[in-house]
Amino acid sequence: MPYLTIRTNQSLEEQKGELLRKVSTLLARQLGKSENFVMVSVEAQASMLFAGSSDPAAYLELKSLGLPEQKLSSLSDALCSLLEQETGIPRRRIYIEFSSPDRQMWGWNGSTF
Repeated sequence: MPYLTIRTNQSLEEQKGELLRKVSTLLARQLGKSENFVMVSVEAQASMLFAGSSDPAAYLELKSLGLPEQKLSSLSDALCSLLEQETGIPRRRIYIEFSSPDRQMWGWNGSTF
């Protein structure tokens, strides 16, 4: 049920597959959920300007049922660290939006949670 979208103005062609695997594992571990339900996508080479600059930047959206608010700060740190390490995008140029929809607003396998 966790779904993370990474949008960036960088190409990421070389490291996209490895980045997806590492982020998927990180989310499962940090959220205490089975990786069988984690989905991650990367949208690279987006037209993106941050702080008036087209320097490397990223916007992440994490949606998951029951996101624990007390863990969001450490999750933000872990995601920013991983992205900075894997892509070179400075953590100060990464925004993350967290959202936790109601269970009936999340569908899977022909039903909802």
